[in-house]
Amino acid sequence: MSSNPTHYDVIVSPVITEKSTMASENGQVMFNVSPTATKPQIKKAVEALFSVKVKAVNTLVRKGKEKRFRGMIGHQSDVKKAIVTLEDGQSIDVTTGL
Repeated sequence: MSSNPTHYDVIVSPVITEKSTMASENGQVMFNVSPTATKPQIKKAVEALFSVKVKAVNTLVRKGKEKRFRGMIGHQSDVKKAIVTLEDGQSIDVTTGL
């Protein structure tokens, strides 16, 4: 990633799972982000793209698993996720596109 990435380079996609849906009830939203993205970059990107105030950003890296398909070994990619906590009264509807 360049030294000055755009907001669309930082946020890759929203995470829509059962766990992220339950977290949205507490004002948290999950995103897949660039592996080199920092917490301040993620905060800036979410505030700019969705027009909300961000309280906190937590990140995690899920290591890729080894999978087999028809006897061939393959590897899933590592994925960096960001759990973004919004200020009270703020919300993001990730089911609609930007």
